[in-house]
Amino acid sequence: MDVLATALPALGDAWALILQPVVLGYLVLGVVMGLAVGVFPGLGGIAGLSLLLPFMFGMEPVLGLALMIGMVAVVPTSDTFASVLMGIPGSSASQATVLDGFPLAKKGQAARALSAAFTSSLFGGLVGALFLTIFILVARPIVLAFGLPEMLMITVLGLSMVAVLAGRVALKGLAAAGLGMMIGTIGEADAGGSLRMATYDIPYLTDGLALVIVGLGIFAIPEIVSLLRQDRSIAKDAKLGAGWGEGVRDWVANKWLSVRCSLIGVLVGIIPGLGGSVVDWIAYGHAVQTTKDKSQFGKGEIRGVIGPESSNNAKEGGGLVPTLLFGIPGSGSMAIFIGAIALLGSGDIEVGPSMLRDNLDITYSIVWLLALANVVGTLLCIAASGGIAKLTTIRFTYLAPFLFMLISFAAFQSGQNFEDLLALFVIGLIGIFLRRFDWSRPAFLIGFVLSNPVEKFSNQAFQIASFRFRKSFEEGMDYIFSPIVIVLIIVTVVSVVLGIRQAKTIMAEGDVQSGSKRAPVIFLLVIVAYLVTALINASLIPDYNLTDKIVPLVIGGIALFCCLIMMAQMMMRPETDVIFADKEVAGEDADAPYGLWPTLAWFASLIVATYFVGFILALLGFLTAFLRVRAGASWTKTAILTACGLALMCVMAASLNRDFPPGLLQDAVDLPWPLR
Repeated sequence: MDVLATALPALGDAWALILQPVVLGYLVLGVVMGLAVGVFPGLGGIAGLSLLLPFMFGMEPVLGLALMIGMVAVVPTSDTFASVLMGIPGSSASQATVLDGFPLAKKGQAARALSAAFTSSLFGGLVGALFLTIFILVARPIVLAFGLPEMLMITVLGLSMVAVLAGRVALKGLAAAGLGMMIGTIGEADAGGSLRMATYDIPYLTDGLALVIVGLGIFAIPEIVSLLRQDRSIAKDAKLGAGWGEGVRDWVANKWLSVRCSLIGVLVGIIPGLGGSVVDWIAYGHAVQTTKDKSQFGKGEIRGVIGPESSNNAKEGGGLVPTLLFGIPGSGSMAIFIGAIALLGSGDIEVGPSMLRDNLDITYSIVWLLALANVVGTLLCIAASGGIAKLTTIRFTYLAPFLFMLISFAAFQSGQNFEDLLALFVIGLIGIFLRRFDWSRPAFLIGFVLSNPVEKFSNQAFQIASFRFRKSFEEGMDYIFSPIVIVLIIVTVVSVVLGIRQAKTIMAEGDVQSGSKRAPVIFLLVIVAYLVTALINASLIPDYNLTDKIVPLVIGGIALFCCLIMMAQMMMRPETDVIFADKEVAGEDADAPYGLWPTLAWFASLIVATYFVGFILALLGFLTAFLRVRAGASWTKTAILTACGLALMCVMAASLNRDFPPGLLQDAVDLPWPLR
């Protein structure tokens, strides 16, 4: 009762704070800015909040919070546009939406997919706000109960989704996840600082690969190249579909799935560092597991949209729990959020227990702002959908160069190195071949995302467990097998068993026909060669840094074992077996009027030209040549579209205070902005 006696007046004070016209105006402004940022693939909430940081100095706390919460809340909603309409993950939290949202758009049901997604996002956001209200009072002991073993098991639970998303050949899914984890271990190890698959001859690899590059390379590049080869609009019949009401009805029919996935989003969002990068996959896996007819997943199953979209908005409420309660950022955007709060007003607001003690009204105003922002953001997204969704009816040849432009700019911002573009191209090649030979790209991405948490939590838990076991066997066992860990183990085992039984019915890349043995075998040999190289590299790490080598050796060994079994199966099975799936044999890719390598050469030309003359000059030549030659546009249309593309890049770079990739020309000559 004492808790309620304190909380109820604070809740009332919070309403009084935010129900002011100026506060609501700042909230709407933040929502509009978040909508603009979320539409562009690869930018996400971190870039958006970074844009706001310079304006936070000394701003009235409630106004600054309204601006930031408006942006944070709407980005997971607006990033759905890119995922559904273009097959490009708008951010790391919308990757799973691509699997079924994009096929729906290609069927001309973009409106239905967007409507279901926005309704799910609104519901998930409100659930997140409701739980944040409750958790502010009761979540402290819950969050404190999660130690390293519990966080490791949450990570393993995320990995168990690979069993669901493995596809028709389970070994391919396991090998893809292992390959993703091995690529995720590239760089300097957290524990002992050993370098893995990176020497000082390649300094770029020391810090590993950024998630934005891997996400764009695995999903965006393959879909852009595939659509560009077919030279048509995204939606074949060039119609948006009238499914706005149908999408809402889809959500009503699957409301309990939305409830469960929203709860998943909240609970995963609470765990710092996991949130946005894994929650949508866990929700997608749950949607698959709880659906009787799984044959439509990957082809345009609406439940594959409702599940992830419910969870990725709800996780924002969950992510604010450790942020507000303990000052522990639940994600990259929450880390910026914490820093921005310290700039507000006179700088005396500090997240953590002191905020709950001294500024409970401000704390609850964040909750109400989050709820309002979800409502306003959903309404604005629906209002803007008509115009944005018409992108699916435009001949894709006119969209592709601008998408190449945007993802190159987004990739470069991850590390501000020219090598970011090279890494994007290489990962894009991997994504293209994973897609072609029906290897699970979601499994690969899950492996990459969770490689660092698995290594970090397992190493730290091992060290603490060793200390506990030295004291007594019972104390060590109590540490490892806490009640929460036991529950998570049971959930994980059930997930794996159900997933293995169901995976054969899931076709994430569609019904891919089998082809000749040669191409699939060559791709498998390339993967085997990489895994062997990575294992040799890890084995060379000195034994006194055992913690740096054990995870890559174990993961790489398992992945290599799966590949060798597949190699034996390929030798014994006929060419008609599903293990030889190849999109170049039959279907859209096989019938495409343009080849893979000539199409990919356009993107390569942009990167090569950037190396010599810098991004803006390279972009000028790339857009002009592509629109004139590949798209066959008139000189007038080419000039107008090229000018619009260059102007967009300059506005984005100036507003985000970002640089463009320089070239050799910029090293030799002092050019004016934006050429330098």
